Amino acid sequence: MFTEPVKKNSLSDVVAEKLQKLIASGKFKIGDQLPTEPELMEHFGVGRSTIREAIRILSYSGILKVQQGVGTFVALQNGSPVPWYKRLQSARGEELNEVRQLLELKIAEKAAIHRTPAQIKCMQKYLHDRNTAAHENNIVKAVEADIAFHIKIAEACNNKILSDLYKTIAAQLKTYFIEVFVDTKLLIQKQELHEQLLQSIIDKDAKKAWKCVSAITYHENNGNISA
Repeated sequence: MFTEPVKKNSLSDVVAEKLQKLIASGKFKIGDQLPTEPELMEHFGVGRSTIREAIRILSYSGILKVQQGVGTFVALQNGSPVPWYKRLQSARGEELNEVRQLLELKIAEKAAIHRTPAQIKCMQKYLHDRNTAAHENNIVKAVEADIAFHIKIAEACNNKILSDLYKTIAAQLKTYFIEVFVDTKLLIQKQELHEQLLQSIIDKDAKKAWKCVSAITYHENNGNISA
């Protein structure tokens, strides 16, 4: 049996964590001055000593900077207690799409160098499924096949971190695309570019693969989403 007692977080630790989350969420940005001690005491429902200890904890970690006689300021915003993968999993909208665009550019470039025949075969299948579902105006199946196609490219890039990053946001991408697409017209329009992307990967042409993804993701019609 385990005999070591579980250490409970002190009240100051709890307040420090809550304050850190507020900073990470953007409530307080770098350079912003925190509210006064009385205001923080009222907000968190704790005493002055707890607030001071919480601020001391965050100042030691570099998140806050205390200037005597002036106040306490935010020095680091991305010292977030929320893990990066949680942030990606909760991302939505254009912010999510921008991350996806950046990832796909590098992923396609590397996949063109490292892909295997088996991976190419899977890409061809998913791209065929994408096209079939799009012409049937089946948004859900078309989006699922599109994401499966790009996930397979990510797996072919021979970089586990890039691949895992892409897979982390894949579920959010599916939800996002289904929400923004009213029909499959754009998916059909972009099919040829996807075929070109696949061919560039087959040809091991990394430069062309990068250009194909750029054409797919950076849509020109008033910033509309592209898949």
